[in-house]
Amino acid sequence: MTGGFVLVVGPSGAGKDTLLQIATRELASCPRIVFPRRLVTRSSSVWEEHDTIDDTEFERGVAEGRFALAWRAHGHGYAIPGHCSAVAAAGQIVVCNVSRMIVETARRDLANVSLVEITAPRDVLAARLAGRGRGDDADLGARLERSRTIPPLTVDLTIVNDRAPYDGARLLIDFLHRKARGQDD
Repeated sequence: MTGGFVLVVGPSGAGKDTLLQIATRELASCPRIVFPRRLVTRSSSVWEEHDTIDDTEFERGVAEGRFALAWRAHGHGYAIPGHCSAVAAAGQIVVCNVSRMIVETARRDLANVSLVEITAPRDVLAARLAGRGRGDDADLGARLERSRTIPPLTVDLTIVNDRAPYDGARLLIDFLHRKARGQDD
């Protein structure tokens, strides 16, 4: 039974966390698929659930190699817990929301990486970002422009999340079911 990682990427405001929350609920009874909580150096919010760590602990974890993946974006540190590599090696599918900038590192360092891109039209992204009202976010215009500077990635599935959240979540859930059954797309 082959495990691995399904990395979920996309621009800020695309709805990655929303689709992941729905998938987590819908797949709670599927033991082969796990959704670890990210570690982030900012407080959790209604828009993004994660475990919070401070900058010192983040830097210490990076230096000590305690994370499966770690990166900085938008002025914050993000990490995937180190135990996720063992979970994937044991045959489970580990589903993580990560930065597009860490994908090549992940493909080099992690086993069996698949990539799901969640995106939306620019006007939808802008409206969603403005609706967050998160004062510690980087400049919203810079977040929108960042997508234009990131080189295209080879992905296994693209979800254009501009309809009801369950429409996009269904595509993600179906993809994860196929991965859990060992059917690579």
